[in-house]
Amino acid sequence: MFWKVLDPKKAALEVENYMSAISWASQTALRDVIGKTMLSDMLEGRDKISSVLQKIIDERTEPWGIKVNSVEVKDVLIPPALEDAMSMQAQAERERQARVILGDSERQVAEKFGEAALTYINNPVALHLRAMNMLYEGLKENSTIVIVPSSVVETMQLGSMAGLTALTMGIGQEKANKEKEANKITE
Repeated sequence: MFWKVLDPKKAALEVENYMSAISWASQTALRDVIGKTMLSDMLEGRDKISSVLQKIIDERTEPWGIKVNSVEVKDVLIPPALEDAMSMQAQAERERQARVILGDSERQVAEKFGEAALTYINNPVALHLRAMNMLYEGLKENSTIVIVPSSVVETMQLGSMAGLTALTMGIGQEKANKEKEANKITE
């Protein structure tokens, strides 16, 4: 803190020891400001805190003939226990934000599915082609047994389980042929 005595008479007569009084006024103001300020604001806005402190201290010392020119908050020391608490709070906030983003993404996906459903509702051919493509992709990638509701089988005109088996075998054979070709190239 930088200050100067403007009126030596007031400084000598209004308080017993103006240097000690300035120190006490400064400490009291600092406690008041710290008590009213969030720690994150304190760490980010030291200039703002400095100007608030200067104003408060200057108001207290003006009757003594003393002018506070400036107050500079140089460093803020945080106890280790408080650092741990702040770290946990920051982690909880990041997790909350991640959940909000995930929820928003799920909402957007649901909206797109709704739009797709509106596209297919009046276009059974497009729905039929999409269903066939989804079945093909699922069988091609996984080569596992896929249980398909009978209504889907009927709309795809695959006949019965024999049609699905033939489709599965065809995809399986196609995959086996690709693997053989890849093996020949590496040899």
